[in-house]
Amino acid sequence: MEISPVTLEGRHVRLEPLLAEHEEALIAAASDGELWNSTVTIVPTRATMAAYIEAALYGLAQGRELPFVIVQKSGTGVPPVNQIVGTTRFYEIEPNDRRVAIGYTWLSKSAQRTAVNTEAKLLLLTHAFEHWNCIRVELITDVLNQQSRTAILRLGAKDEGILRSHMIMPGARIRDSAVFSIIAEEWPEVKARLEGKLAAKVRGADVSIKPGA
Repeated sequence: MEISPVTLEGRHVRLEPLLAEHEEALIAAASDGELWNSTVTIVPTRATMAAYIEAALYGLAQGRELPFVIVQKSGTGVPPVNQIVGTTRFYEIEPNDRRVAIGYTWLSKSAQRTAVNTEAKLLLLTHAFEHWNCIRVELITDVLNQQSRTAILRLGAKDEGILRSHMIMPGARIRDSAVFSIIAEEWPEVKARLEGKLAAKVRGADVSIKPGA
């Protein structure tokens, strides 16, 4: 497994390597919906964003993480607008076991419930299973984050149970975490499901645009 910065690009989303200079763009993305107020997802504030990026880049230097900014692509306007709307990463990368986790994912409120997260997951999972030849991908979320747990199950991931007292959240709450996984044998079905979900979201967006609007 080659753990080095890479750009993953789809029709609606481009995942670019996270850089220190993305700080202000990520602060703006997190400000859309004041995401740092979430009690079930760790989203940095203006005061903590630099340290958040620094920690991710340290993980990259150690070969343990591969962080990205999520760029939402837009074909409208001249020139087209490509906007950073969040971040995601591979972490707990285990080359010997060909295993990786996907997480640290958050999106601006305006980018939620769009094709962005669906295509980002498709790009990441494709890289993991088809480029790195992983045998297992893990997705871990707060046990209280029902929206995230439901979304992960809709991917086709399998619920593996609860890690009790798994971590301490910024507000000092001791968090239990729900663990999900996708294994290599399941990837073709999961990929087809994601491609179908993405197509449905695109059709839905097209329908919502009124002629002449």
